[in-house]
Amino acid sequence: MQQAPEHLIELTRSTIEPMGFEVVGVQLVSAGKHGKMLRIYIDSPQGIMLDDCATVSRQMSAVLDVEDPVSGNYDLEVSSPGLDRPLFFIEHFERFAGQKVTLRTTGSHHGRRKFKGKLLGIDGEDIQLEVEGELMKLPFSDIDSARIVPQF
Repeated sequence: MQQAPEHLIELTRSTIEPMGFEVVGVQLVSAGKHGKMLRIYIDSPQGIMLDDCATVSRQMSAVLDVEDPVSGNYDLEVSSPGLDRPLFFIEHFERFAGQKVTLRTTGSHHGRRKFKGKLLGIDGEDIQLEVEGELMKLPFSDIDSARIVPQF
């Protein structure tokens, strides 16, 4: 998964979770020649409003200014996970079992890298996925990205 370094995830969780929000995921990605993007996805049982993102952004900015865990220039983005919620942690794959998902792996599995199917849960460190009636097990460590497919 395109996760930020563990120390940055822990700093983010220790700042945001006491505020009553779930940290869905934290990404530190290259933003071209302008530096990096620190992207934080948050959620709550009531959903996320724009004011929630602004509040979390202000709090995280203050903490990041003091702790200085990211070298160089970066932009901070705080958002809800959206309808096509990304799955970052192995617990997410258990929590959202039964949902339709899209996955991309870092290497080839079953002769491919992209999968779309029903998430069945986890088995140890493997993600269980039903694709076109066939059970597939993919190592969590090989998941590059995963998202829920919105159902309308």
